Amino acid sequence: MRLPIILCLAVALAGPALAQQRGSRAAPAPAKDAPKEASPPADVPAPYDRDLMRMSEIIGALAFLRGLCAAPDAAEWPARMKALIESEGVTPARRDRLAGAYNRGYRGYALTYRVCTPAAHEAAARYVAEGDRLSHALAGRFGG
Repeated sequence: MRLPIILCLAVALAGPALAQQRGSRAAPAPAKDAPKEASPPADVPAPYDRDLMRMSEIIGALAFLRGLCAAPDAAEWPARMKALIESEGVTPARRDRLAGAYNRGYRGYALTYRVCTPAAHEAAARYVAEGDRLSHALAGRFGG
């Protein structure tokens, strides 16, 4: 499966506290004779697509809100989306769906917020929490 990016997002969304709580664990090396997992055909959606589209929308909202509020991690959100598209956007149609979800999340707040407010901070905090839950759920179900 192509979900290592979800694991990275889980750690990124959880922040430094999670990194301090967990020790590093090396992943076991795959057996040399193990068959490669086949990717689903390009026209068949992966079972985690709905959650992945929601994650893209959350990243878009955070890209706008964190930038609006001049958060230290503001520049990281578009880079995270780029990494997600590079990892999961195996076809042009899939890349378009991922980018569309990101843009919906971004535009949804760009239309209503012009300055950083306490409500913008609260919305960003809620999205970080939702993204953290979603990325952990995805990694747990599909991350292998």
